Amino acid sequence: MTQESCSEQQFRANDTISAAGGAFEGLVATIAALRAPDGCPWDRAQTHASIADNLIEEAYEAVDALERGDAAHMREELGDVLLQVVLQSQIAQDAGTFTVADVCADIDAKMIRRHPHVFGDRHADTASDVLDLWDQVKLSEEAGRAAQVADATAGDPDGAGEGAPISDADGASTAGAGTQPVAARAAGSQAAPSLLDSVPASFPALMQAQKVSRKAAAVGFEWACLDDVWTQVDEERAELAEAYAAAPKDERGKVLFEAPPGLSADQRARLQAQAQAAQEELGDLLFSLVNVGRHMGLNAEAALRASCAKFRARWARMEAAACAEGALLADLPTERMEELWRAAKAHEGGRGE
Repeated sequence: MTQESCSEQQFRANDTISAAGGAFEGLVATIAALRAPDGCPWDRAQTHASIADNLIEEAYEAVDALERGDAAHMREELGDVLLQVVLQSQIAQDAGTFTVADVCADIDAKMIRRHPHVFGDRHADTASDVLDLWDQVKLSEEAGRAAQVADATAGDPDGAGEGAPISDADGASTAGAGTQPVAARAAGSQAAPSLLDSVPASFPALMQAQKVSRKAAAVGFEWACLDDVWTQVDEERAELAEAYAAAPKDERGKVLFEAPPGLSADQRARLQAQAQAAQEELGDLLFSLVNVGRHMGLNAEAALRASCAKFRARWARMEAAACAEGALLADLPTERMEELWRAAKAHEGGRGE
């Protein structure tokens, strides 16, 4: 059996591209018809904001299918994500801002720009080298966009102004005071965009922590070694314990965010501040643990998601075992639950906790 030639591989690739192009054109035409004056009333009524959550939900469902390795489900859920992209693009086209062709052209140009080792004269031997190149190109892009914003607002006494579009680090344009970069909103409208503005505040917290830490590290704000990060974890743990000890708690040891009645305004404010301090210290500890993972080359979001999946699988096995005994898991004594938990762990080889 001979190895497939380069020309045969290219032919197969061209055939796939042609088929994908035709299918994509069909989807774009369908969405345009749904948004047409005589189209679907629901689709015509949608705005960018009204279906923003749909994109998040579909993305999570796609990730779930990918992690379960269900090819048929992957195909369906990736299609649902693509639907959201095309529909959002059609809404933009109807408003005269951009088209789906612009979206495709922009991401194509970005991928070429971000891979100078493939489309340019840079060199990368490993995946780590590629990530370093990617960060370098992104920093260059961000610096260029910051300069553009500075030039555009140089003669404006009000800076960018409320509602003026400000580009994020990936080139998407945002508008309105509510979508201006965090640093610009905090420091005043004349502030330059922040390095971290490209990380959406809507990201899951662990993912956001890893991304902002990685960006800061890319410009030199970094611990010298992993041991230093562990030291930071120890410090944050001690600070959390101290803050928790000072915080108001109920009889079960749960921190109280609502002060009990009968206290003065100053007393209520002090107790609420102590409760909030405990929560902030927990956040600092989690942030430090994310950086432990980052230094190890591990993904905190993926790790915790895997742990949740493992817990759910063990719990389902415990429920099944309880059902086989003619009982509900919730009705069993704690000792029996512990036995079923150990059995569930043993079933998978006892990996982890």
